[in-house]
Amino acid sequence: MDPELLADLRTPLGADALAVAAEVADADPLVAATRLRARGVAPALAAAALTQADLRRRAAAKFGPDAAGMFLTRPGLEQATRAVVADRRAARLAAAGVRTLADLGCGLGSDALAAARAGIRVYAVDADPLTAAMARANADAAGLADRVTVECADATTVEVERFDAVFADPARRRAGGGRVFDPRSYSPPWDFVAGLAGRVPRTVLKLAPGIDHALLPPGAEGEWVSVDGDLLEAAFWCGPLAAAPRRATLLPGAAELTGTGTVTGPVGPVGTYLYDPDPAVVRSHLVAEFAETVGGRLADPDIAYVYTDAPVDTPFARRLAVTDVLPFSLKRLRTLLRERGVGRLEIRKRGSALEPEKLRRDLRLSGSRGASMVLTRVAGAPTVLLCRP
Repeated sequence: MDPELLADLRTPLGADALAVAAEVADADPLVAATRLRARGVAPALAAAALTQADLRRRAAAKFGPDAAGMFLTRPGLEQATRAVVADRRAARLAAAGVRTLADLGCGLGSDALAAARAGIRVYAVDADPLTAAMARANADAAGLADRVTVECADATTVEVERFDAVFADPARRRAGGGRVFDPRSYSPPWDFVAGLAGRVPRTVLKLAPGIDHALLPPGAEGEWVSVDGDLLEAAFWCGPLAAAPRRATLLPGAAELTGTGTVTGPVGPVGTYLYDPDPAVVRSHLVAEFAETVGGRLADPDIAYVYTDAPVDTPFARRLAVTDVLPFSLKRLRTLLRERGVGRLEIRKRGSALEPEKLRRDLRLSGSRGASMVLTRVAGAPTVLLCRP
């Protein structure tokens, strides 16, 4: 697709094509295309409408009902912020008194739209002409065109000092596909992104969740965000926006855990209950702070499992009841699972080099019962924990 074809999709004929495409999106592609052409829709417009119908259906998981009226690209959808994350970030910016925001690398506009809904005026830029055009169309479709200005521009040319705050979401995917893991290969480059806080104190950077903690600017807050247990992103909150050294945020429930990320947790024996912390807790280095909330301990100082002797309800981890603790032995484990009649086995691991699927095959499971197995280390020794929810 190009900006001209996007413009065609926004005409009355394009709107009709999109409506028909939504009706036949589940049909065979040839049948769907035939129905569109029978309505007098040109082949290129028909193909674009069918692509949008497919992307909108996929986008519903990220954007909810708003997806039905959005214009999307596959790469843009992959990197776009989920609505629940963008809304929370926008609320936090608005609560901090931000009234104008520069959105650098706006993509399809999910963060810009959330900020606008929170009452913030947004100046958004993207270097790709089609992406910028789609962000503009999405603002118009959402009824927010009066609060969101979108331009196709190089983020490094924006006079960011004119705004209360800056939000930057550098591109982390190559043009030909695939993720970029080295911040030096971001677009715009890391040196520019990292320097924004020196120009506008209230700066927020959306980054890959695997970002090195060492890259956190002095005095900034590092936040790691998960949705339904999936770790999605890191955000660096700079200047007066920083409220804690480290934060783990679990959505949609908005459970938050804060701390320094440098605390060492108590170490002791395996307990009756094992807690597998949410990945946002682990990645934010807040396992010790989490352990304190449940009165727990670690069985190995380098493994992010927490143990207690009594059950404690928590939003920050999944709790399992430990039924057996044994040194790893394939033969012994196979015999034990056979005796228990275990045929369905969930395998979790931390600190183990074993491959779960290969181990599952080697165990030759049979039976009708289910169980959970945790492969880990206890006091440095390879250990297997059999558990139940």
